Amino acid sequence: MTSQAIQSIVIVGGGTAGWLTAGVLASRFKSLAENNGAVGIDVTLVESPDVQTIGVGEGTWPSMRTTLQSMGINETDFMRECNVSLKQGSRFDNWVTGESDYYYHPFSLPRGYGEFNLAPYWQLARDKISFADAVSIQSKLCDRGLAPKTIATPEFAFNANYGYHLDAAKFAAFLQQHCVEKLGVKHVLDHVTAVTAKDNGDIEAVQTRDSGAIGGDLFVDCTGFAALLIGDHYAVPFNTVQSVLFNDSALAVQVPYKDEQDPIASHTLSTAQSAGWVWSIGLPTRRGVGHVYSSAYIDDENAERELRNYLTPIVGRPEAEQLAVRKINMNPGYREHFWHRNCVAVGLSAGFVEPLEASALVLVEYSAKMIAQQLPANRAVMDLVAKRFNDKFAYHWNQIIDFLKLHYVLNQREDNGYWAANRNPDSVPDSLKEMLELWQFQSPWLQEAPRFDELFSSASFQFVLYGMGFVTQENPAGLRAEDETLAIANRLFSDNAKKTEQLLGALPTNRELVSKVAEHGFQKI
Repeated sequence: MTSQAIQSIVIVGGGTAGWLTAGVLASRFKSLAENNGAVGIDVTLVESPDVQTIGVGEGTWPSMRTTLQSMGINETDFMRECNVSLKQGSRFDNWVTGESDYYYHPFSLPRGYGEFNLAPYWQLARDKISFADAVSIQSKLCDRGLAPKTIATPEFAFNANYGYHLDAAKFAAFLQQHCVEKLGVKHVLDHVTAVTAKDNGDIEAVQTRDSGAIGGDLFVDCTGFAALLIGDHYAVPFNTVQSVLFNDSALAVQVPYKDEQDPIASHTLSTAQSAGWVWSIGLPTRRGVGHVYSSAYIDDENAERELRNYLTPIVGRPEAEQLAVRKINMNPGYREHFWHRNCVAVGLSAGFVEPLEASALVLVEYSAKMIAQQLPANRAVMDLVAKRFNDKFAYHWNQIIDFLKLHYVLNQREDNGYWAANRNPDSVPDSLKEMLELWQFQSPWLQEAPRFDELFSSASFQFVLYGMGFVTQENPAGLRAEDETLAIANRLFSDNAKKTEQLLGALPTNRELVSKVAEHGFQKI
């Protein structure tokens, strides 16, 4: 039996994680079968008709464009059906001093990043221009609410790199239809009542209330926080990281626009509060807003008061008080391992820390792609693939934790014990401490990345470090005007400024582009 080929995959759980995984897997195996005559892999998704999706993570990374393309999805249809706007990065308000400071983490790399590190040269003028403005086109585009492309730009192409803001419930429904109708995914809408195991400990089948036993060779747990397979059945331990990332609660609310032509922000806005932060995501028909916080430093009542106070200037006092708020409890952390025997956890069942930097959906993408590309030929080699998968994603989770903690540890706020506690060295992972010590004398750059598939590039660390006011003591102040490297740096700064001005005069607003897509659609590639 160990040499029997893997022929069927059962995904338990729907929502964005389940259907995105189904789409990535089914499109991969359908393509292989069509192009190479390979034996097809059956993909079945089983989901309860009663379970509501969390729907907090409504922001994606640019990687989603490639994922959708690989699944054969039309970008125009996706935008129209899923209430989509375009996202160019994140803006962080009041994270440094709490006094009207802000910085950007854009999706575009610094100018010339593959060949030249501008960070040391920017430090010569750090008091005159922000790092993002000096090296990237996108901070100023976001300031103006501009889109990353025009209606004449083909689908998935861009003038400035972008991801999406989307309605998670509509996205799951859109993916479901595409997967079933175009990719041949079998959809079973039923309650899972039990798990049947083989003598060797593998899962043989999931038992459903009305459809009976559904067997498979590989099972993917996309059941969210419930973690029916990886948690309830296999009891794989969960590693909490609440001593590093304190936030364990969130309050989410859907906020209508006062006018249907109100601007749509082309970035996620993260605004620091007394014991957490508020996200604001602009969709075409509404904003998705929420307050993420630590219950150790603020109670639910005061957290809700801060959220409604945040909303008051946006929608007015009466409206802010009447909006319905939904509470979400979180335990930040991840599974001790993710692939156990013939079961692999994807999405919230694998772990979740907090929605900062929208890492949840990208982990679903990365997980699904690795399963698709590394699907074991048979059960005999599955444990080897599982070990590789577990090693890779343990590394990814630790990098996410380091990167998110970086946003907190550099704060200079004195208004609440929450922010002081985040600066406490005892709450900082040793790996991040080492990097911060090194970055005092050399800025993060290409050679620092130990893996080719880093979730966060050294460019991302640069944007947060220098956005938060960090100083690297590699300032090349002794350079002379005729030095070649200084001339290269000045040319790159100049090129960035020229490109920024060019795009500022050429791009529509995010609202204008979304409206044109609804009316005309993008050109096909």
